[in-house]
Amino acid sequence: MPRLKRGKRSSRNGQTKLRRKQRAAQQRRVKRAGRSRSSTSSVRYAAKKSSKRSLLSTAGTYDSSHNRKDHHRVPVVSVIIPVLNERKTIERVVHEARRTHPYTEVIVVSNGTTDGSDRLAERAGAKVLRYKQALGHDVGRKVGAEMARGSVLLFIDGDMVLAAKQLRPFVQAIQNGADVALNQYSGPQQQRDVHPVVLAKYALNALLQHSELRGMSMTAVPHALSRSALYTIGVEHLATPPVAHAIALQKGLKVKACTYIPVGKLNMRRARSTAADPLKLVVNNDHMQAVRWLLENTDHRGGLTDLNRQRQQVR
Repeated sequence: MPRLKRGKRSSRNGQTKLRRKQRAAQQRRVKRAGRSRSSTSSVRYAAKKSSKRSLLSTAGTYDSSHNRKDHHRVPVVSVIIPVLNERKTIERVVHEARRTHPYTEVIVVSNGTTDGSDRLAERAGAKVLRYKQALGHDVGRKVGAEMARGSVLLFIDGDMVLAAKQLRPFVQAIQNGADVALNQYSGPQQQRDVHPVVLAKYALNALLQHSELRGMSMTAVPHALSRSALYTIGVEHLATPPVAHAIALQKGLKVKACTYIPVGKLNMRRARSTAADPLKLVVNNDHMQAVRWLLENTDHRGGLTDLNRQRQQVR
């Protein structure tokens, strides 16, 4: 085989080295481009994530943003709903309750339910506390309040579907400084025979020197409490709403008449389901317990003066 001349051999070696340098340079450019794309993607992802956090932190409107899964945030509003066989309404009640505020927890206390209301409530997004035996009238409020984490506690019933826009004024009243926000409903008065429960509410408010509240009471829903009001009243007293009402007024909490919702008309179905009203005796007895609490924590006249009476002269 003929030998290559020295000039040709050195020329080919130079071309080979040049090609190697070109390939190495190309590989370095590819690597740098890859790192640049990765860095750009990371920056874009971080910016997108930061923007999302910013939107969540500044959310202040009442909309369907409760669907955002933010398990680490403490709820602002706790909606407490005692339930006893309310399968016809409970899903809609929970749905509206969840829309009350962007950060809301709904606590359903299944109070001896046997018709599957608890499962429907859970499917609608509520936390469900189950009790096989009925706890008694209004005890579900106390149980739910013990588990609540929100700074505003809103109490409603499972058999009345109230729209979120009807519930928001109660939450806003507490956020604006009220301790207790009441439904302005005072019960039917333009009747010849006024219902004994309505009379009991009027009498208790008069005895507490707050006749301006007429028949408004923590017995009626909806009503809302601040967390500080809950501590002042004592969670155990929520099981007897007139007692809780008396404590709130006697201790000088800021009680606000919020908005009017005609719960009497909405609840007529249950009241007329039997010939007798089974709750009349219970509610009236609760008001007597409120009077007893007042006498035990003031004096034999409930803190009222004796005016000009000279009782010592009476024989």
